[in-house]
Amino acid sequence: MADSWVNSAERIGADLHLELSGPGGRRAALTRALREAVRSGRLAPGTRLPPYRSLAADLGLARNTVADAYAELVAEGWLTARQGSGTRVAERARLLREAPRVPRTSPPRARGPLHDLRQGTPDASAFPRTAWVASYRRAVQRAPREVFGPGDPAGRVELRQALTEYLARARGVRTDPDRVVVCSGFAHALRLLFAPGTGVLRGPLAVEAYGLGFHRELLKAAGVRTVPLPLDEEGARVAELGRERAVLLTPAHQFPTGGPLHAARRAAVVDWARARSGVIIEDDYDGEFRYDRKPVGALQGLDPEQVIHVGSVSKSLTPALRLGWMVLPERYVDGVLAAKGEREGWAGALEQLALADFLACGSYDRHVRRMRQHYRGRRDRLVAALAAHAPHVEVTGIAAGLHAVLRLPPGTERSTVKAARWQGIGLDGLAAFRHPATDMPARDGLVVGYATPSEHAYGAALDALCGVLPPP
Repeated sequence: MADSWVNSAERIGADLHLELSGPGGRRAALTRALREAVRSGRLAPGTRLPPYRSLAADLGLARNTVADAYAELVAEGWLTARQGSGTRVAERARLLREAPRVPRTSPPRARGPLHDLRQGTPDASAFPRTAWVASYRRAVQRAPREVFGPGDPAGRVELRQALTEYLARARGVRTDPDRVVVCSGFAHALRLLFAPGTGVLRGPLAVEAYGLGFHRELLKAAGVRTVPLPLDEEGARVAELGRERAVLLTPAHQFPTGGPLHAARRAAVVDWARARSGVIIEDDYDGEFRYDRKPVGALQGLDPEQVIHVGSVSKSLTPALRLGWMVLPERYVDGVLAAKGEREGWAGALEQLALADFLACGSYDRHVRRMRQHYRGRRDRLVAALAAHAPHVEVTGIAAGLHAVLRLPPGTERSTVKAARWQGIGLDGLAAFRHPATDMPARDGLVVGYATPSEHAYGAALDALCGVLPPP
């Protein structure tokens, strides 16, 4: 039976696992185990081994047995030994290692496009690192002891309080911390709301005729049938809502077509929800970023008992934080928490505390104001480039958000997207977002994300884009 040992010697400050087995006695077994540890890469060049006296005591071997094993491996070139420096894995062991070749079982990861104009991602270089680190440091220093335990499924109360104050001030949301549930983003919110067996919400669900296919697939996997709602210049045609009991809307800035929901339709859909005891799911994905006027308040402010308001920091800060929130009518809070479960496994408590501090100290407001100007400048440059090089291509929708829709001549979308890919331009056509069951007329267009490229790369991306647009 093989002997094994896990070293906890303080001198090397790391554990070392050895298995002593095979023929030839204990010295031969130890020599083989050390040689294999070096050959396989478990012991990297330069790693200091424990003194032979300590290793002998831990393994229950004679000191001379360990000393002789070390000496043999030094002679072979696997180890080096110097007075005052101890015994270490030799640097030339890199050349002696015979690491087995592992066959590639998956294709290499594809590189991103040369010019990244895909929608949905903020400018990564603009993340406020210094301010975020300051908030994170304060959050860790002030964190109460229970923060390092399992946590509250609703999310940290500090963040829920900060969100209540911010959303009321900036988005016109009416709520209190007990009706805010922290999640990891909009997709997670949908999973919680339509989790099978919880009874929070059921299908069918009315959705806008153009939207993220990922969300539709997520709902389909949960057994939810989605019913497309036609769109026009005033947003979703809510008068055509049928027997559904829930509707998903992007009222501040329809995704991806870019228009807001008209004021009369905002009121009408709230009246519909009241009359049917239904609910509106409001995806406020980029509500802070409107450039031609002050941002329109959240739909939730019209009736907090008929609207589930969902937001996140994926557009305003970064999707890497995986932090979002739901502002719920009171009747849905317990069901969502039951769906979420007793253990918080989606949003880290320390990140929640950091965001709470980031909101409370004003850093979030300053960042949003700065990025509003930054993205407005990006959109203006896109409009100017089109006016100069492709005046027949119109930018549709309001001046808002992190993307724009370019209207193309009928029948040119597919060829333009293909040409863009050949030139290394990452973008999507409108068809990629069209609900497969909708009967509204198709629109030819491009969805261009102007936030993703770095500042130094944006000019070249615009030149490349103009070069693949179809002629008038």
